[in-house]
Amino acid sequence: MTLTRLDEVTNVVLAPNPSPLTLDGTNTYLLGAPGCGEVIVVDPGPDLLQHRQAVDAAAAGMDATIAAVVLTHHHADHAEAAGWATDWGVQVWTFTPSFVQLPAAPLHDGEQLTRAGVTLEAVHTPGHASDHLCLRVCQTDVVLSGDHVLGRGTTVVAWPDGDMAAYLASLRRLAACDATALYPGHGPVLGDPAAAIARYLAHREKREAAVLAALAAGDATPAQVVVRVYADVDPVLHPAAERTVRAQLAKLCNEERITRALDPGGGESDSYRVR
Repeated sequence: MTLTRLDEVTNVVLAPNPSPLTLDGTNTYLLGAPGCGEVIVVDPGPDLLQHRQAVDAAAAGMDATIAAVVLTHHHADHAEAAGWATDWGVQVWTFTPSFVQLPAAPLHDGEQLTRAGVTLEAVHTPGHASDHLCLRVCQTDVVLSGDHVLGRGTTVVAWPDGDMAAYLASLRRLAACDATALYPGHGPVLGDPAAAIARYLAHREKREAAVLAALAAGDATPAQVVVRVYADVDPVLHPAAERTVRAQLAKLCNEERITRALDPGGGESDSYRVR
């Protein structure tokens, strides 16, 4: 894989794991001040030999060793290769260490991590996943946005760990960061963060209205809502879309805008209706 320089402290290696959900693949970021001899690896990605060799070669080409591994969140396409940190002899940092199957240190909201001549500030942005972090690069005011905002398309709110209300609040929090650019976990750089976040908020508002309209039209289950609301989306993505719909339905239930029907035994069914 090719190392691409994005700015004076940030380089990226694209993992060879393209898919409808990962777009071209996972962006693994290598951050370090020029000439410092070290880099931070953010989101090592999938545990693939080809990708490991590419990351090692990229660091060697920069005359740098790995100083730390930081995860935006625990999903496998971002964190499966976190175990490489053991080979590199460095610490893994993540918001919820218990979510990864290896020793890791907590990186709390607002905490700063300085390595390789670069300072990363953790911005907790739950929604896509409960442990999701965006990472502000203090030297450039760029934000590594993980899966919170992608370079193309929109993000799955991965219910039940994902939360729609939290996701919307996190989008607004990211907007307040006044980033100079967003470097996403998948897809190209976004040079106008405010516009990208505005598009995401508008998209979620539109989807919520469509979910309510589907329920009003007689659809009751998440699967039925997906068929109507995501009719223009490749069916291969419908299982992921259903997770987002479930997150949307949970939000609407919490707001008492819809109700969940009871099954014959008196428990909650997987059926919903507008109040």
